[in-house]
Amino acid sequence: MSWQEKLRETRKGLRNLNGAMPETAQAFGGLGKAVKEGGVLDFKTKEFVALGIAVAGRCEPCISLHVEALVRAEASRAEIADVLGMTIQMGGGPAMMYAAKALECFDALTA
Repeated sequence: MSWQEKLRETRKGLRNLNGAMPETAQAFGGLGKAVKEGGVLDFKTKEFVALGIAVAGRCEPCISLHVEALVRAEASRAEIADVLGMTIQMGGGPAMMYAAKALECFDALTA
């Protein structure tokens, strides 16, 4: 399955879940908006943090969503690789395996 297909499937699953619990979904969405729009760090920096957590947490759907956000924020491949390097340093071998997935996703979404 391509990364684009994985993104579509992730969004489909989230729409289904959000429909089953609209109040919770709305509250979670509000939290995301507040965190991304508030504070002193810019959006791209916050997405780099989110990508690192997604890789360390071995969440492939999270990786695809945050890589996509970073592509929209015009992150470079070198920036992504730098974040992945730090994630590997903190997360070891398992993080390295998911870092490879994240870079593959970036390459696919920017091809």
